[in-house]
This record gives sequence, structure tokens and C-alpha cells, in this order.
Amino acid sequence: MTTADRLLTVEEYYFSKKLREVNTLKLGGAPIINLGIGSPDLAPPKGVITAITKSMSDASAHKYQSYQGLPELRSAISGFYKAHYDIMLNSETQVLPLIGSKEGIMHISMAYLNQGDAVLIPNPGYPTYMSVTKLLGAIPVFYDLKAASNWQPDLVSLNAMDVSKIKLMWVNYPHMPTGTLGDKEILKGLVDFAKKNDILLVNDNPYSFILNDNPFSIFNIEGADEVCLELNSLSKTFNMAGWRVGMLIGDKAYINSIVKVKSNMDSGMFYGIQKGAIEALNSPKNWFSDLNFVYSERRKLIWELATALNCNFEVNTSGMFVWAKLPDGVSSVSFIDKMLKEYNLFIAPGNIFGSNGEGYIRFSLCAPEDIIKEAIKRVI
Repeated sequence: MTTADRLLTVEEYYFSKKLREVNTLKLGGAPIINLGIGSPDLAPPKGVITAITKSMSDASAHKYQSYQGLPELRSAISGFYKAHYDIMLNSETQVLPLIGSKEGIMHISMAYLNQGDAVLIPNPGYPTYMSVTKLLGAIPVFYDLKAASNWQPDLVSLNAMDVSKIKLMWVNYPHMPTGTLGDKEILKGLVDFAKKNDILLVNDNPYSFILNDNPFSIFNIEGADEVCLELNSLSKTFNMAGWRVGMLIGDKAYINSIVKVKSNMDSGMFYGIQKGAIEALNSPKNWFSDLNFVYSERRKLIWELATALNCNFEVNTSGMFVWAKLPDGVSSVSFIDKMLKEYNLFIAPGNIFGSNGEGYIRFSLCAPEDIIKEAIKRVI
């Protein structure tokens, strides 16, 4: 039995494959320190655990759930956007809960891409944008993000492109992997570019609140509601990565199109998780300051580790990673393989995020301070 041709266009997700190697080393007794994955090690708010536990006795707890999520969850998402982004949303028509925002990348792409359509993808950027594009028979077209321009899109280059086949564009600020915040003037230029060329612009926004005092949504840009969608997530903001809770925000017509896909792919989000998500979205603002204090202390140590490895990095960034430049001429993959072999230390190589990531590595802040200190001891 042969596989579908689409599988020839993609490889297994890097971290899925690499973590098998890492786990094999751990099973063999190697004291691996994992600073490669952005999987929060901290607990969700206590009220979230209470809410899901309490929900188990509800009559609806174990039934199929609505494809659009509980009305009170959509209302909580709407309230969250009003409280933190100052954006008014109709919870009935402009909000769609997701079983993790990663599935939203697939749902949006399935709803809007035909075979042969082209998609603008940031380089470097989240690898799933490219893999989903290829799986659907669409064509990835990469736009450069470079250190010289602070990892911002070049509007002049974009406007000079042949965009006749471009249907969709992915943008991601705060940016992963570099941690760069979005430039509002450039984002306004992207919205204008999308309007001019009839392109659906999607902002992937899961890092808004991590080491960032001024959360920002693409819908803070005038006119964005006409051509934009936004993905958001509870994974990083509330330490709920394994719970798989995300959301899609956008105009009613866009949401309705995506529901046609989503409703054929799942049977609703588990009731208890929705109840926990509601509690998380109503967390007090000190939740974010307390969380960011922990990450800021960890980041100082990661900076120390990066310095010990002769790497350069920017300090005015956000998100739960440190993006670091290797010494000139050093390969990302060879460097992280050396770290794994010699120091039992796993770090993500920058080239997995695109060709512009070659020569960089990405450290995760998702490890306790004592673990990061141990990593520092190993390399100095």
C-alpha cells in the first residue's frame, strides 16, 4: 500500500523526530537538559484546576459538545479581547474556539486554499505554515525576515512581488523564534497590502503576554477586520499547552467558512477543558505579572548561558525563547549536535525555522532556574 503523494512534500515535524533521539538518550541514563521545546513547565492558575474538577459532575460533562464551543467560553474569549486588547467582538459570530491554535492553521488553509494557490510564509517562522501549505498542494512563497531589519517584513519587496497567485499570508508577532515585537506601521502596511491584493492575512498571536507589557492584536490596526484573521492560544499565556485550547477571531463570513471544515474534523472540545479555559480567561491581571517575573529571571540565566557559548542576542524581545546568533561560520545543526553529545544539552537549531535561521539557535525558557544553572555549569 503506497502513501499519498502529499507525504512526499513534507517530513515528520522536527521536534517529533528529534525528541525520540533525546528520549532514547535519557532512557540510556544520559542526564539530558531540554532547552529546546516551548512547553511550559509551570502550572495553570489554581482556579482552572478547580473548575475542570468541579465540572466532572455536570450532566453535560461527557456528552458531545458544540462545534462552536460553549456560549460562555465564546463570551469569555470576547471579554478577554476587550479587557486586554480593547477590541469589541460579537461572541456569537466573530469567535471560534479551537482544539489548539495549531489545528486552526490547517482549518484556515483547508477553507481557503486550492491546489496551486500560493501562500506567503515568514522566513524564519513556524514550520507548520509551510508543511500545511504543502500538504494541501499549495505553493509556499517565503518572505524574508532578517536581523538587519529587526526581523520585520520588507514592504517594498512585498509590493514589488508578483502576487497574482497569493491567496493567504501568515504573520506572527510577537515573532517566533526571534521574539521581535510587531512594528505597528509595518503591520498597517501589511493590512493595506492584503486589501490591495485580495489576500487573507492571518496573524498567529500566541505570545502576546509573555515578557510583553503591551499586548497587541492585528485588529488594533484600522481596517484589519476586512481582510484579517487572528489565532490565539491559552498554551503559553496560561501554561495549558497540553490542554489544547485555542481560538480564532475574525469576521462572521470567515468564521462560517472555517466552521464548515472544523465541524467535519472533530466533535467539539471536551466540556471540562472548556470550563477550565473560561476560568483562565477571567484570570486577574497579576497572573501575567507574576508569570513574567518568573520568565524574566529565567531569561537572565539563559542570557548567561548564551554568553558562555559565545553567542550574541537581543535583549529587547518578548516571548518564551531567546534567539541567539552563533559565532560566524558555525552551523546550527552541528552546534546543537555537539551540545547534545558533549554536554547532554538540547537546544533548537535555528535553521529548522527557515534558511534565514541558519547560524542561530533558540533557547526555551521552559525550565526551572536550577536546571538552567546546571546547564551553565556544564558549558563553562
